[in-house]
Amino acid sequence: MKKLTIAAALAAATMLSAPAQAGSAEGKLQVKVMATGVLPDGKIDKVNSAAPAVATALGATPDTVANDNWVPTLAVEYFVSPNFSVETICCFTKHKVTGTGSINGANIANDVLILPATVTLKAHANVGPVKPYVGVGPSLFFYFNEKPGTVPAGLGATSLKLDNKLGVALQAGVDVPVNDAGLGISLDAKKYFMKTTTHFYADTTEVLSTDHKLDPWVVSGGVSYRF
Repeated sequence: MKKLTIAAALAAATMLSAPAQAGSAEGKLQVKVMATGVLPDGKIDKVNSAAPAVATALGATPDTVANDNWVPTLAVEYFVSPNFSVETICCFTKHKVTGTGSINGANIANDVLILPATVTLKAHANVGPVKPYVGVGPSLFFYFNEKPGTVPAGLGATSLKLDNKLGVALQAGVDVPVNDAGLGISLDAKKYFMKTTTHFYADTTEVLSTDHKLDPWVVSGGVSYRF
């Protein structure tokens, strides 16, 4: 995360110090460095299976919530025409999962590192200096480093695996040019429709599996450079 923050800061400094003649408000490529809030849901859709002791510990109405996180992000966008572009983003975001309902306050999962590989096709409206857009595209969440929380560990879980699954992202935002040399300000919001399945293991035996609805809002603001 520290390396990503340093890289984002260097990219922002490069954009802000780039020679005016290198950029263009009508360029084919646009790079954005932004601060991004990742605001997931994390509710349980379904308990697929549970060992008897685990089922007893879950109670009648188990549910979960994932915490919010703020991270630096880098977006790269290619304009296939003045009104249409393709964009991809790069970021890692770390989360923990906490119990609600009959397991309120339980520490369920820690250090869940997510790479939200996302590509959107965007349509831009030319309404003067403010340039709003909408977009849609596929997303595949990759999960790394996930660990059982203290409660599953206390029930015998030694490892945790989250399934990488395909989802969809809807996007809306606005680009505001600052000058004619490609510098601008960008505001962006994405709504993801994304689920995952968890697998808690005691050594090699699965003791709990649950489906979760992540469906995060991802909101960003930052600087852009088009060239």
